[in-house]
Amino acid sequence: MRQAVARRPTIKDIARRAGVSESAVSFALNDRPGVSQETRARIRRLAEELGWQPNSAARALSGERSGAVGLVLARPAHTLGVESFFLQLVSGIQEALSAARTALLFQVVEDVDAECAVYRRWWAERRVDGVLVVDPRTHDPRPELLGRLGLPAVTVGECAPEAAAEAAPESGPESAPESGPILSSVSADDARAMLQVLDHLHGLGHRRIVHVAGLPDLAHTARRIASLRTEAARLGLGPDRVRSVVTDYSDTEGAAATRRVLAEPEPPTALVYDNDVMAVAGSAVAAELGIPVPGRLSIVAWDDSALCRVTHPRLTALVRDTAGFGRLAAEELLALLEGNPPRVRTSEQPRLEPRESTAPPPAHTES
Repeated sequence: MRQAVARRPTIKDIARRAGVSESAVSFALNDRPGVSQETRARIRRLAEELGWQPNSAARALSGERSGAVGLVLARPAHTLGVESFFLQLVSGIQEALSAARTALLFQVVEDVDAECAVYRRWWAERRVDGVLVVDPRTHDPRPELLGRLGLPAVTVGECAPEAAAEAAPESGPESAPESGPILSSVSADDARAMLQVLDHLHGLGHRRIVHVAGLPDLAHTARRIASLRTEAARLGLGPDRVRSVVTDYSDTEGAAATRRVLAEPEPPTALVYDNDVMAVAGSAVAAELGIPVPGRLSIVAWDDSALCRVTHPRLTALVRDTAGFGRLAAEELLALLEGNPPRVRTSEQPRLEPRESTAPPPAHTES
């Protein structure tokens, strides 16, 4: 026997129970004049008893908030399943939004063009009140688009300067001239983090270091590579000694990059990986090749995780509060939606946690 499907209560149901018109119910539930305080209280009490909730789509069409914010990830799907960073980030975002009774609309797409299409659709349908934008690009169309749409946004990570400069609104069918760009950002100090890593390895005696970086068009990848070059030059190490190679963040490409650099005539004595997954994959490659860690090769992971702590040897890693980073971004977006001005906020500085995977190189390998 089929079970009856519960029907959502409507304003008409409340009006029938209260013995008033539907317009009176609407006035009472939307806190508008037109009904007495006694009638307002009685209608709200009945609405609560019936389990009535406002329709978010109808509220959006009437100019009210939708009660949701959006997050789109434009990453290859195979790189997301094993990386803990986004899981921790989203947990922090969700914590802040839940406290504010705001929903998170989440979608994964293949590239930035598809991400921009999602923003246009959400804006046209009034699906979200604002968006969280991850992975700022070196040449990023999203700030300019969001400025034209007048859609409040917070970038998780600092925008490249040229992308931020292009965020001013222009005239056109999607423009919202009364709004203007509403774009904040929360950022991490990648340059200072790279300085910690390089100073640690240089202090141990390493002079041949390779940075196994992530996607080359990401703004934070560009900043890390630039910081590595700057700090290496400060220490008197040229690009023949310290350099970066780029990957897609996956364990597969991390392992392949490790094999290539370790097969060179003068292989590095230290490797710095842009995430925990690649660092663990690189450690496995070293073990397969018979290269002891840290006896002949030191390894550093950019983001700490359980993977870094259960691998043998345990991996030296940059420790940061990723969930706190997500909370900060969500709180900043909620502040924008309340009418606060856009601003740039900096998250807590990562700290390097030295563990068993880093040690001085063999004396004969460095000069």
